[in-house]
Amino acid sequence: MGKYHRPCNLKDALSVLAGGDVTLAAGCTDLFPTTQAQELPGSVLDLTAVEGLRGITRTEAGWRLGATTTWTDVLRAELPGGFDMLKAAAREVGSVQIQNAGTLAGNLCNASPAADGVPPLLALDAQVEVASVDGSRVLPLSDFLAGVRQTALHPGEMVVAVHVPEAAGRGQSVFHKLGARRYLVISIAMVAARIVAEQGVIKDAAIAVGACSPVAQRLSRVENSLRGLPLRDAASALRRVDIDPGLSPISDVRGSSDYREDVAFELVRRALLDLGGADV
Repeated sequence: MGKYHRPCNLKDALSVLAGGDVTLAAGCTDLFPTTQAQELPGSVLDLTAVEGLRGITRTEAGWRLGATTTWTDVLRAELPGGFDMLKAAAREVGSVQIQNAGTLAGNLCNASPAADGVPPLLALDAQVEVASVDGSRVLPLSDFLAGVRQTALHPGEMVVAVHVPEAAGRGQSVFHKLGARRYLVISIAMVAARIVAEQGVIKDAAIAVGACSPVAQRLSRVENSLRGLPLRDAASALRRVDIDPGLSPISDVRGSSDYREDVAFELVRRALLDLGGADV
């Protein structure tokens, strides 16, 4: 029979984790469904009481989002326009009950290609801070996500925070998701877009697509093509050829690969149309 650990500080949590053969638990919204059983096997490390792991704080470099910050916490936080896409994604993470329990780090560590939180965080240039008893390290979210259900975590490591730089909070942003129904559904495709414009001209752009590749992707070719354009012309200037590189959608019961590519293009176009009417 395994043990149940609920430490109050990070040092103790990392010490338990270093012992190996332990399951990390916080919101458990994804953890329990994957067990195919009524209880978790082995020892459990409950992170919900660890001081400093939950909450969003302003830092000198930008913002720190603690690992056990819930999606409801994200929705209630006072954040600038660059985070609007993350808040919109938070509203799509299951039901309100799931949003109250599900955590930011859990969504990332689950590493689903259809994780709603990933495209907005990619477009926010997010970095992931991980720690172990040997120290901590910070890596870009694009490097943290290594594939379907795969992360760059080493044995004995856990996510402690997500960091968003100051510059990424600028501008305005939107999130669009297509599913088989309006709510409580896995994405067929989704797009997060952030635009910074001055006097109607695009100075910076960050666009990410999810559920169309093993890991959500930033559309660097689209971003580069938008810089310097009048904001009102962004949607009409979008080219399908700039959307496709890096995307490799699968065909499944929710849609074919060709359909997902069409949807990705349309969602980016609609996002640019929305932002074209925003005061950015």
